[in-house]
Amino acid sequence: MGLPGHRRTSSDKRRRSAHFALKKAVLGVCAKCQKPVRPHHACANCGEYRGRQTVDTARGVARTLKRSQRRQPVPSEVEAKAAKAEQKQTKEKASKS
Repeated sequence: MGLPGHRRTSSDKRRRSAHFALKKAVLGVCAKCQKPVRPHHACANCGEYRGRQTVDTARGVARTLKRSQRRQPVPSEVEAKAAKAEQKQTKEKASKS
């Protein structure tokens, strides 16, 4: 079983990790919608890649709308949360006085 022969000094550690820094993202411009797009990736906005429609963005929008409608809270829940927050604020004000 191999063991380290020598202690790794702080300078060795820093030298080894010198290339770990994050690099700036390289972005191009979509030819169709002029939005920033990563190289060799389809545009997230319009779904085009190299002049062809590759991603069905209409389907994604419909899915997002469906999810947002499903997650909307019932009005009674909203009122209950507001009342609870109001009670909490009054308690905090009373404890400070």
